[in-house]
Amino acid sequence: MFYKMIRTSLLVLITVLSFTSCSEYQKVLKDDDASRKFAMADSLYEKGKYKKALKLMEQIVPVYRGKPQAEKLMYMYANTFYNLEDFYLAGYQFERFETSYPKSDSLEVAAYKSARSYYELSPRYSLDQKDTYKGLERLQSYIDKYPNSPFRTEANSLVSELREKLETKDYEVAKQYLNIEDYKAAIEAFDNFITDHPGTSLRKEAFYGRFEAAYKLAINSLPSLVKERLEIAKGHYNSFNKYYEDSELTEEAKKIMADIEERMLTEEPTSK
Repeated sequence: MFYKMIRTSLLVLITVLSFTSCSEYQKVLKDDDASRKFAMADSLYEKGKYKKALKLMEQIVPVYRGKPQAEKLMYMYANTFYNLEDFYLAGYQFERFETSYPKSDSLEVAAYKSARSYYELSPRYSLDQKDTYKGLERLQSYIDKYPNSPFRTEANSLVSELREKLETKDYEVAKQYLNIEDYKAAIEAFDNFITDHPGTSLRKEAFYGRFEAAYKLAINSLPSLVKERLEIAKGHYNSFNKYYEDSELTEEAKKIMADIEERMLTEEPTSK
């Protein structure tokens, strides 16, 4: 019975404190005193109550612009968006912070979180990659500017991930051209992919895809163009075979090459 009374009393106390806290927050929110808003926003921010803190910050950011407290406030403001996973506004606000406070002790962290925000905005590879390019640019700039940063390893990992996403997109575009039988576009796309992504893990598939597209273009061409295009396809086979002679795609490549050689024999002019 005694413990039940204590538990009930604690629940009542917690409820009262919670109500008082909410009531105080509402008072400060409606108050014109910017310093009280700043103090409460700071307290809520430190407790991780970012949504409440944000409402107060939004009211006082214009008031503190140009004042000594502005640096701390603007960092908290940007970081609140970051913690709430509103990465579009976080990236923008951290960029503004970098520009406004180039000598800040928080500059390096702000630069990283700005870049990281654009990484977080990067969509799946099949969508527009504007934010992916932005993230790459910002992350690479960060790595170059802060070579000894504690975030360097993580930043390099994010760069690799974004590059792989762009590689996948470019490869899938080339593959799609092949699937819809636009063989000229496929060859060009695979060519560009090989040139633009020399270290890609999809290089083997790109060499094979270019060879397959060239072969299919040749055998679907006008008779007068077949032999010339078979020769080009043969050249792409040689490029593939030079690097990937023992790959899992080799047997299929050899079958296509055997067909090319057979077709080239039939394309030889008959002797008179």
